Amino acid sequence: MMFLRASLPLSLALSLSTAAAGAVTFEGLVQTASGKALPDAAVVLEPLAGAAPAPKTRAHAAAHAVIEQRGQEFAPWVTVVQTGAAVDFPNNDTVRHHVYSFSQPKRFEIKLYAGKPGQPIAFDKPGEVVIGCNIHDWMEAYVLVVESPYFGKTGADGQVRVTNVPAGRYRLQLWHPRQKARMPATEIEVGADGAATARMKLVLDARPREPKPHTTVDQESY
Repeated sequence: MMFLRASLPLSLALSLSTAAAGAVTFEGLVQTASGKALPDAAVVLEPLAGAAPAPKTRAHAAAHAVIEQRGQEFAPWVTVVQTGAAVDFPNNDTVRHHVYSFSQPKRFEIKLYAGKPGQPIAFDKPGEVVIGCNIHDWMEAYVLVVESPYFGKTGADGQVRVTNVPAGRYRLQLWHPRQKARMPATEIEVGADGAATARMKLVLDARPREPKPHTTVDQESY
């Protein structure tokens, strides 16, 4: 067993279990300092020297994702994709939206529209992308674009699974939109037999999403 510890108030319990031949499944639990589950946290394993080369495409990696607008909110709030993924932004509200991003990895704009735009948006550079609506200021979403195909996002219970990870050394990264500082990466090693167990405490000063109050907008206004 391997035990690593860092000093900030987020803990990640991470175990390795046998998956496909020569690969393992990571099962993690991400919690806040008070022991509450932290949803919407990204867990990314970046292959280092000695790891199997990351394939161009995998069934696990999202080549396509959807961020819808419903109830004058984006859903999901956080999306993690591999570089090159296409993302659709269907508007399922009864009002029109104007979706945009000024983030350096992906600048784009879908002007005032209803229904489904004609073309998805390709996220072809790694980094953090903040999404907003030019009409409804409270609406926000985040896209984390990663180069590694080995990633996952925690659910409402704080749990995450990253499947079919080949043996080798990896840099483990944690990310959350509400983190106050970038957490240092941690290096781990995945055994070929998948029998190893890793339990880690890692640092991420973050807080769960806090819904923003907003008012109903008349459909005829836009």
